Amino acid sequence: MNNIKILATLGPSSLKEDVIGGMTAAGVSLFRINMSHTAAEELEELIPFIQSCTDVPICLDSEGAQIRTQRLMDGGISMVANAQVRLHGDTIEGDQENLSFHPTGIAGEFDVGDLIDIDFHGVQLRVTEKSEAYSTAVVETPGKIGENKAVSVNRQIPMPAMTEKDQRAIEIGRRLGIQNFALSFANAPEDVDAFRSCIGDEATLITKIESIRGIRNLVEIADKADAILIDRGDLSREVPIEKIPFLQRRIVSSVKARQKPVYVATNLLESMIEWHQPTRAEVNDVVSTLEMGATGLVLAAETAIGGHPVAAVETIRQLIDHFDRWTPNTSFEELLTDG
Repeated sequence: MNNIKILATLGPSSLKEDVIGGMTAAGVSLFRINMSHTAAEELEELIPFIQSCTDVPICLDSEGAQIRTQRLMDGGISMVANAQVRLHGDTIEGDQENLSFHPTGIAGEFDVGDLIDIDFHGVQLRVTEKSEAYSTAVVETPGKIGENKAVSVNRQIPMPAMTEKDQRAIEIGRRLGIQNFALSFANAPEDVDAFRSCIGDEATLITKIESIRGIRNLVEIADKADAILIDRGDLSREVPIEKIPFLQRRIVSSVKARQKPVYVATNLLESMIEWHQPTRAEVNDVVSTLEMGATGLVLAAETAIGGHPVAAVETIRQLIDHFDRWTPNTSFEELLTDG
């Protein structure tokens, strides 16, 4: 047996006793709390509730060095081509003419000429002017955006490895017995050192690779981490999507060569957010990922906001079980009759 782990993200669809119990029975190895969508103060009740539902360990996944949209009118807005938008450093309620970003003040780092992608290329802005109060941008690609959506800039903007919220979450988590933590957007080995100093030497540190800098510093990062997680979604904000399958293969082989676990996340069973079954392409992707040598699979939206969280975990478990039994010499008859 390959002892492949299943990591499942908890969210509105799955933060229920019966659902957590169903996912536990289906074989989840680690339950993930995504701090990008969870207030630190919520952990005081959330962690004990999860612990009362299951013996499966919990992992706190940090916000890390990322930019996100802040509050928006009606929870989301539509932006039209060539419109002008003010980008504020202070927190405001955003609309078609004004936006602010998390962390507070980050808009002050934008420069004229910067290209800003919001919500995985949902909207694209170009900064045209800058003042002390705000920057002005023009909408180059129109579309819809929502609150707390990922934002990327076409150049590196220095950001700390952890937010103040991450530090509060780690403090609460450690007090409540959490032993597993994930560092988002690790760009350099120094980021891992800073995170390790907060979580303690005894904790398990999963470091997420989701940026070009993270890839370029992979060896040094992997040496300092207990495990590596490839976030294919955020990575595709910086790398053309057609390169992701090949980067995944290279990262998996590199980390495995260093005898460290390596997990793969994003879009494994995306269709199961709505449907009871995955697509043929999705199951092939999962099996191909296992064949590459991945030691863990991460369900995110599928279990956090999807309509079938238990079924998604059961599907991953079935694929892992078939992968464990399969060999190149398995006969057609065995494949056709094997339950």
